[in-house]
Amino acid sequence: MRKMIRSAATTLAVAAYLFVAAGPLCAQGTVPAGTAIEINLDQAVSSKDAKVGQTILGDVAREIRINDLVLIPKGSQAKLHVSAVQASGRLSTPAELYLKLDTLVVNGNTYSVTTSSVGQKAGSKAKRDTVAIGGGTAAGAVIGALAGGGKGAAIGAAVGAGAGTAGAAATGKKDISYPAETKLTFRLTSGLIIK
Repeated sequence: MRKMIRSAATTLAVAAYLFVAAGPLCAQGTVPAGTAIEINLDQAVSSKDAKVGQTILGDVAREIRINDLVLIPKGSQAKLHVSAVQASGRLSTPAELYLKLDTLVVNGNTYSVTTSSVGQKAGSKAKRDTVAIGGGTAAGAVIGALAGGGKGAAIGAAVGAGAGTAGAAATGKKDISYPAETKLTFRLTSGLIIK
């Protein structure tokens, strides 16, 4: 009897471990084109030394629900690549850094996804509201620099040059940097079928 109890306990422990390791199961369905997918970068990337095609790893920052069903769980692995980059030069050569989402791993299956590029160009207002650092949203301002002590605090490019200079910069001769934990929001350009 004791052997049976031990065996059952071992089986439950193994099952629990596998569940945690594999992550929560999700439903099957289609994630429609236009759906926003927020990705949390696992590593830093900068226009100073990034290369086009360079792989960047991340994970889904917020679960994707369609009709009250979780199709893409939070924490699902993501792979991105640098789609465009320009190191900062003179004022006539502003820095730029754009990323594209390539794949998502859901329930152990890898899915290719198609999205538009997301990022920014120094001095440009384009897509400036798609970037958030450590959970702080850069709403309405090009990211200037991380403030000295506050995680996720960002200062817009319009703020004086005396502000903190560590982190993402988008003015003058400074490069654009996305630290680890930067959140980027991508939109699917075609539907994604989760099986």
